[in-house]
Amino acid sequence: MVQSEEDQKLKDELELYVSRLKENDSALHRPALEALRTAIRTSTSSMTSVPKPLKFLRPHYYVIQQVYEKWPSSDNRAFLADIISVLAMSYDDGKRDCLRFRFLGAAEEVGSWGHEYTRHLAAELIVEYNSRAEEDDSQTTPQIATTEQLVKLALDIVPFCLKHNAEADACDLLLELESLDKLPRFVDKDTYARVCLYIVSMVPYVAPPDDMVILKTARTIYRAQEQYTQAILISLRINDLTLVKEDYDACPDELVKKQLAFICARQQVFIETGDETITEILNNTKLSEHFMALARDLDVVEAKTPEDIYKTHLENTRMYNFTTNVDSARHNLASTFVNAFVNIGFGSDKLMMNTEEGNSWIYKNKDTGMMSAAASLGAILLWDVEVGLTEIDKYLYSQDDNIKAGALLAIGLVSSGVRHESDPALGLLSEYVNSTTSILRVATIVGLGIAYAGSAREEVQDLLLPLVSDTGLTMELSSLAALALGLVYVGTCDGEVASTILQTLMERDDETLKSPWGRFMGVGLGLLFLGKQEASEATLETLKVIENPLAKLVSVVVDICSYIGTGNVLKIQSMLHLCNDHLDPTKEDDSYQAFAVIGIALIAMGEDVGAEMAIRSFNHLMHYGEPVIRRAVPLALGVLCASNPLVNILDILSKYSHDNDADVALNAVFAMGLVGAGTNNARLAQMLRQLAVYYYKNPNILFVVRLSQGLVHMGKGTVTLNPFHSNKMLLSPVAASGLITVLTAFTDAKSFIVDKATSHYLLYFLIPAAYPRFLMTLDENLKSVAVTVRVGQAVDTVGQAGRPKTITGFQTHSTPVLLAYSERAELATEEYIAVGTTLEGFVLLKKNPDYMEEDSKDAAK
Repeated sequence: MVQSEEDQKLKDELELYVSRLKENDSALHRPALEALRTAIRTSTSSMTSVPKPLKFLRPHYYVIQQVYEKWPSSDNRAFLADIISVLAMSYDDGKRDCLRFRFLGAAEEVGSWGHEYTRHLAAELIVEYNSRAEEDDSQTTPQIATTEQLVKLALDIVPFCLKHNAEADACDLLLELESLDKLPRFVDKDTYARVCLYIVSMVPYVAPPDDMVILKTARTIYRAQEQYTQAILISLRINDLTLVKEDYDACPDELVKKQLAFICARQQVFIETGDETITEILNNTKLSEHFMALARDLDVVEAKTPEDIYKTHLENTRMYNFTTNVDSARHNLASTFVNAFVNIGFGSDKLMMNTEEGNSWIYKNKDTGMMSAAASLGAILLWDVEVGLTEIDKYLYSQDDNIKAGALLAIGLVSSGVRHESDPALGLLSEYVNSTTSILRVATIVGLGIAYAGSAREEVQDLLLPLVSDTGLTMELSSLAALALGLVYVGTCDGEVASTILQTLMERDDETLKSPWGRFMGVGLGLLFLGKQEASEATLETLKVIENPLAKLVSVVVDICSYIGTGNVLKIQSMLHLCNDHLDPTKEDDSYQAFAVIGIALIAMGEDVGAEMAIRSFNHLMHYGEPVIRRAVPLALGVLCASNPLVNILDILSKYSHDNDADVALNAVFAMGLVGAGTNNARLAQMLRQLAVYYYKNPNILFVVRLSQGLVHMGKGTVTLNPFHSNKMLLSPVAASGLITVLTAFTDAKSFIVDKATSHYLLYFLIPAAYPRFLMTLDENLKSVAVTVRVGQAVDTVGQAGRPKTITGFQTHSTPVLLAYSERAELATEEYIAVGTTLEGFVLLKKNPDYMEEDSKDAAK
């Protein structure tokens, strides 16, 4: 290759310097080294090619190394080592020379040789550190440096990376060297946001216990930068109440404390503060009031009837006169649920309340249908305890046990997600726990579970634990008591409840355990360990010893719950492995496989890549799986995309809803309801109307079609069932447990929900998962204030350069606004500053002192 004149000149010069180094006259060495250093440092090159000096010096690489070996120890020798270290970048022969000579060199500042050098050095550091971990101590190869020296060098590189916008490199280096806890001291107010965003987004991809190390590091950084709203989100994600309390107590600003309280209230975490305003926020007392304000703002206060939802006039059917008469009690029961879901939290409807004969709709149902009808009041009046109890009260004195039971369940429902000083639910329900009438006990147990979900109240434990261990009771009562305790103590690993459930599983005889209700006992046990990862290992070991058909199912459920939303790949693989067994259902119990399928979705749902891969796995399972697996796949898809109607998922479910196996079709229809819950998705509503016509002769599936229609229009399109919130960072344990319970009921829909089954009240476990999907902006006095916000599709900005836009394709609205699962909001003007970092749920605003009114006028012109 012909070289240009100046290249040739440079090459000759460099060769001259190398020949000088070979000479014995040590006076020539220093100037030659200086000249080499200057040549290397001043050579700029394009990003794609090697800098010229390094290129021309490559042939002399070994010569220079030999020169180094000959020289006696001196400053010049160390200087030469530095130069060899830089040259080694372009001459990588796997010996990690770049790193070796760096330690032999004069320890000049790392950054002085440029960015590429530090990256190369960091890469070799990581390889060297990892090879240490793999080698035995008996290895004879001489070590480049001690592990302490490696870490010390890494700590020299980190500030350089942070200063030059290479936050990701700095975090990766420390994570690989297991020194992430040293990161906080290098982070300042300019870099903390990007560093924390990067390390927190790594959490799903690292193996425990590294994930907790990362979260704790992020929390330390946020605390050091006084970002309390961010810190408390991390503490809630770590699921450690003492950390949450620390964050709250450390915060000096009263306004920020109120925002922290709103964040805890959304996660249903209660902290003792002694401040009335804060307690009111934590109790969610005003939730109903704000929800009604949203309804007025969106003009959806008007109650809807089930017919408004079904729109039967659009179902192009010639058999129209049949559809209304088929099994009218079943049809009315469906309408009861639709009415409850659609008018959830609005405090008014057209079937149950303010009707002439008062009780007319309840009597249009029969048996336990009356119970579900009376209980629907609890859903309609959700979050409004005071008004709710007055409305429900009259049914408590009914002569009919079903209606009375419904009223008891309604009391539990109305208190869901809201705390009340006087504990009306506990006071009213506790006297019925030991009632002689089975249906009243069932309603009381479920009511207590829903009312106190996530609160870990000991009073509830005292009432319900004896029912779990009493082997004289039916499996239904014992399992529901275990489930209710699982809900109340969700994610607390409470030893007493866990051991009682395990004890009961050992003591009950195999015949009773074969009851379909047994699986709820397993769910109750699993919920105790929700999200606690390896904390459930002792329980799983105990379950291995228990020799009864239920133990395998329970251990699968406990395993799933422990790793819910973590995206843990190994657990997903073990669940897929369980689906691999081909069992003969007549000889062996294969119901655990249904849970393994749902487990794949629950573990993968926290993280997009995992969720996408899970959808592909489901496709295979649907082709090659046994019937029990195929029936569970639609449910798994439903929970994976709850309230997130992705077009490809709707298409898959639409296909499954016409499956030859009626159970697959039934579950697919319910999953369609879950996927579209609270979104008013028009395409989905149309699909369901077509299914209603298609299945008009199949009362079971028709019932579920109606249910799903109710779910799609849940809260008239203002609520969500997705358990993730706060920018998908937190998983609400109560919402997750509600969803798991309903999915469990659908693993055997014929025993619980449809056909002659009488346990359709289990559908009300969707209520604890429901929460308004709004953004409500409040001023310092917690009064609603309307500001303009931009709402658009959320964009992942992790590790991107500069200040990338966090939303795309936005529209400007005035608060309060509704946010879909994949949307995010940001303030459109600078008139206010948001106290919280995530604009979702309740956000407090304070006036921006630097805001000039003129700015907006100029902008308007």
